Amino acid sequence: HLLRQSSKITNPTLIGDLKYMLQRSTALIDAMISVCQHQDSIQTAQTCIEFGQYVTQAMWVKDSPFLQLPHFTQEEVKHCETGKGKASTIVEYREIPDDQKKGMATFSEEQKQDVKKCLEMMPDITVESKVFVDDDEDDKVYEGDLCTVRVTITRNNLKEGEKAGLVHAPHFPYPKQEAWWIILGTKEGKIINIEKVPNPNRVFEHNIKFLAPRVGDYEFDLYIKSNAYVGLDQKQKVNLTTLDNSVLPEYKIHPEDAELDDEPTLFEEMLNANIEQDSDDDDDSDDEGETSAKDAIAPKSDADLKKEQLKKARQQNDDDDDSDDDAEEVYAQK
Repeated sequence: HLLRQSSKITNPTLIGDLKYMLQRSTALIDAMISVCQHQDSIQTAQTCIEFGQYVTQAMWVKDSPFLQLPHFTQEEVKHCETGKGKASTIVEYREIPDDQKKGMATFSEEQKQDVKKCLEMMPDITVESKVFVDDDEDDKVYEGDLCTVRVTITRNNLKEGEKAGLVHAPHFPYPKQEAWWIILGTKEGKIINIEKVPNPNRVFEHNIKFLAPRVGDYEFDLYIKSNAYVGLDQKQKVNLTTLDNSVLPEYKIHPEDAELDDEPTLFEEMLNANIEQDSDDDDDSDDEGETSAKDAIAPKSDADLKKEQLKKARQQNDDDDDSDDDAEEVYAQK
């Protein structure tokens, strides 16, 4: 595949194996880069990203980037890279006027249009970076601050409102979305942050956050690498000056803000309310149980016993009076 000789494979099993590997190559390469991040090896991570470019374009590591252009062979590449008006990169070749581009002397008009469309499709980006601290009024960075490196990428080959689509990779049998790897590292080769950004917008931003190091002047390396195209990567320097935080004014808490720490949070208020409600329910049930138990178990006093006896006596007298009245009525009738 990397030598563009896969057409010579005739065994159906081998053809299937190649497609199987290519289909999963993107996920496997991303996993390799993740391992590099854990191992803190920025150079190996870049090599893995570039390997992914070569797999997508079906190119060997020593091949010229011009082989990404349609109808280009080693013969056309040789014309482009030698003589007057030569170009060594795709970016340089794109800037040359169409009527002065080398390597297409034998191309038909249709083939020349294919090359032109491909150059228009290939990304042409501008990269800008800025270092700042959120919510700070000035641009100064002090030791221990949470810094943000904001990387802004503009696709100059797109018009307003347009979005990036699939990459031009005729030798790769599966569709692949354009994306960019953004890497920030130290001069010693340590990775601060690495991430693949698939944002298709014409202009997009990517923020990298980290704690400001000790007092001093620092220079970091910022890499912007394509996930599919060879020869379009960019590298910039990011400078950072960290100041001593002891010169900052002492932060004092306002008394009213300090009192807020003693007040219960909304969660605590809800929790306390539920606890009080459960406690009230338990008290009510306990009171009812205690009342019934007192009525059944508590001994009666002498006064209570006398009252009950008097009440029974009165009821008996009333019953006797009722019976006498009934007898008088019966006697009168007789």
